[in-house]
Amino acid sequence: MTAPTTLRFTEEMKGYVAFDETDYRAGFERGKADGTFLMFRLTIEADDVARFVADPAHLGSAAGWVECQALGGRCDVERGWFNLFVDSDEPDRKLMLYRLFFTDGAGHALTLSGFKDVRDDPGIDLWRDTSTLYTRILRGHVPPEEEDAAEIVAAGIITIHVVDFIQQLTTFRTTGPSLAARAEGLAAFGRLFLGKLWDVYGRHVPEGA
Repeated sequence: MTAPTTLRFTEEMKGYVAFDETDYRAGFERGKADGTFLMFRLTIEADDVARFVADPAHLGSAAGWVECQALGGRCDVERGWFNLFVDSDEPDRKLMLYRLFFTDGAGHALTLSGFKDVRDDPGIDLWRDTSTLYTRILRGHVPPEEEDAAEIVAAGIITIHVVDFIQQLTTFRTTGPSLAARAEGLAAFGRLFLGKLWDVYGRHVPEGA
């Protein structure tokens, strides 16, 4: 049996959150005013690129750390999940989902739950959509099916800065049984990524444009 091809890359996002807030934008604005900075650095991995591409959930793992001084500094991610371009009820809207289990400096179990809202709104919004993570910190280690009932500790927005995105592009790595398999794994991921973007932003391009 041929070993699967794996793919991984590293992503860094930074922004602000506010405690005792549930609204993302309000949390960002108040967090910025208060200096409540939050960031993470994650290595996203698909342990089998072919399966990742075929799976409608496009589910990968996320490892790394979350950092916020108000939560005790840098906290290791104990378990993490990432979904790339999950379908929504709207044909021109996809979601990228992040779920990170960690423990703060006081020993409290917490979950960072975030989503990137990828949709074709008026104007040029592809960069904004794919670089903006609407973020909540939840009490406990909360699976998706329990999120609606979870206690929201903080909310805000974190983003990929351009310089960090350029660095991210240098971190893509594949492992596989051959050079051809590794190259095809990277190409398959690229086709998936670009194809999903076209599903969202290309549907309104006039024919022949």
